[in-house]
Amino acid sequence: MRIRLNGEQVEIPEEINSVEKLLAHYKLQNRIAIVEMNEDIIKKDDYKTMKLANGDVIEIVQFVGGG
Repeated sequence: MRIRLNGEQVEIPEEINSVEKLLAHYKLQNRIAIVEMNEDIIKKDDYKTMKLANGDVIEIVQFVGGG
């Protein structure tokens, strides 16, 4: 499956078919992040049920602490 992730075209395996699996694939499931899919912000409770499709546009914004 081909998606646009943070501005870059990427090829992901077909079994990565949800936002939850996408975050796990990139080892981001335990980080504080906001996920936008096709210009809609996805609630964390919906990560498991929100299915990915070929051509989706995903933006993942991570929060980083520091000072």
